[in-house]
Amino acid sequence: MSSTTAGVIFILTLVVALAAAYRPVGDYLYAVFTPTRHSRVERGVYRVIGVDPEGEQPWAVYARSVLAFSVVSLVFLYAFMRLQSHLMLSLGFDDVSPALAWNTAVSFVTNTNWQAYSGESTMGHLVQMAGLAVQNFTSAAVGIAVAAALVRGFARHRSEHLGNFWVDLVRIVLRVLLPLAVIGAVVFVAAGMVQNFSSGTEIQTLTGGAQAITGGPVASQEVIKELGTNGGGFYNANSSHPFENPATWTNWLEIFLILLIPISMPRAFGRMVGSNRQGYAIVAAMGILALTSIALMNLSQGIGSGTVPTAAGGALEGTETRFGVLQSATFGAATTLTSTGAVNSFHDSYTSFGGGIAMLNMMLGEIAPGGVGSGLYGMLVIAVITVFVAGLMVGRTPEYLGKKISSREIKFASLYLLTTPAIVLIGTAVAMADPTARTSMLNAGGHGFSEVLYAFTSAGNNNGSAFAGISVNTGFYNTALGIAMLLGRFLPIIFVLGLAGSLARQKPTPESAGTLKTYQPLFVGMLVGVIVIVVALTYLPALALGPLAEGLS
Repeated sequence: MSSTTAGVIFILTLVVALAAAYRPVGDYLYAVFTPTRHSRVERGVYRVIGVDPEGEQPWAVYARSVLAFSVVSLVFLYAFMRLQSHLMLSLGFDDVSPALAWNTAVSFVTNTNWQAYSGESTMGHLVQMAGLAVQNFTSAAVGIAVAAALVRGFARHRSEHLGNFWVDLVRIVLRVLLPLAVIGAVVFVAAGMVQNFSSGTEIQTLTGGAQAITGGPVASQEVIKELGTNGGGFYNANSSHPFENPATWTNWLEIFLILLIPISMPRAFGRMVGSNRQGYAIVAAMGILALTSIALMNLSQGIGSGTVPTAAGGALEGTETRFGVLQSATFGAATTLTSTGAVNSFHDSYTSFGGGIAMLNMMLGEIAPGGVGSGLYGMLVIAVITVFVAGLMVGRTPEYLGKKISSREIKFASLYLLTTPAIVLIGTAVAMADPTARTSMLNAGGHGFSEVLYAFTSAGNNNGSAFAGISVNTGFYNTALGIAMLLGRFLPIIFVLGLAGSLARQKPTPESAGTLKTYQPLFVGMLVGVIVIVVALTYLPALALGPLAEGLS
């Protein structure tokens, strides 16, 4: 079997498996978002944190709860790392420096998991488990909870309430992420991943840092990394390390887990708004964008450019030979289409167009299918903008799911749409204008600019992957990227919850003959078109200075 045939089969089996999981997983998520009973464990947690599980929250209170929880998590994680040398299971590592502790705490609390350090030679077991791994669960749960709140805004009428953040958070962790993580960890341990507290030989690894100490709670951290679409990893080489990704079938399983929850969320959305066809329309738009990206990434990496890639049959530099070019390209597309950031190959070694596609995937706004929760609420915000544009074209007041899209709703949606590009482009401009920041670039010309643009694109979109050909463990980048991650996570969440609150207060608008059918292929095509046009108009000049200039030179 040729490598091309194997790569096509690899992708097709993923598509089939995700299609098969869409309905049962989506229905289960719907059941998690809409139960009336609480388990004994959940009631115990509510008593400990002092929450009334029957009390619901308006959007402003829901947003304050999200921010309060995240601030406490940020402070706790920062202090954890600053005091590491005084804690048990520190492995003798020093306290993490203030700038790096800030960057890392922000990174994991925002579900970015950007790592400007080598995890296995910087963080002890206690910080890895009780600090970073805990945030892998809770930060992912925050995104899912916000998505559920937005969907309730569409589903409810004349209501001030969007649910209870604390109830959503506890249910998502206990009923979704934790069970799947346990099952996945057992499978990965059986495949050869390490799950112990041993330490020993230091191994030179590939990305995110330099040294690795064998042993540690790798399997459990790996599976929640994928389920929560978190980047990073226990080992510096991430998912190219055999202790984190032992075989081809585990590579397939990791991609499946990365995509599982984001792909299934539209099913829960359709169930909650009372129309499964609406869910199919959203997942169809996600699928079109995702499959196009995967195909282009495989084409760019498989064909390659230049004498050596052509002779080798693909761009092999920075690729783990166990997986080959095409499986690595598929992983690279999946990880940048979601808010994962995990890598099994060196993105900085991709062809210029391959690296450009990775950046473009993030510039889409992490919506195809995007992060857990954030992918769905991002796509729904753009659906609101698409309906608004369609209404302007035909001279009608735009409506979506029985809700009128007035100036208040479109302001929230517009602010959401403008926030991340502003963070990415302003951050890149400041870094390029600062002489100290430019010294971190290990390459000149278009590729050097691409490294900086990729870093801020990854941080602003809460992805976590990197070109890695840039030294980011510096005062400037630890601070600047931390700010980008913080603003890129919580400003959009505030706008989403504001939109949800505005929608929930509306009375239902009956469907008429002139109402746009938002479940038909025409709307799916319009939605994809709006996404492509907006992203192209926003980022094309920056891409022209980086990967396009490099590829055409």
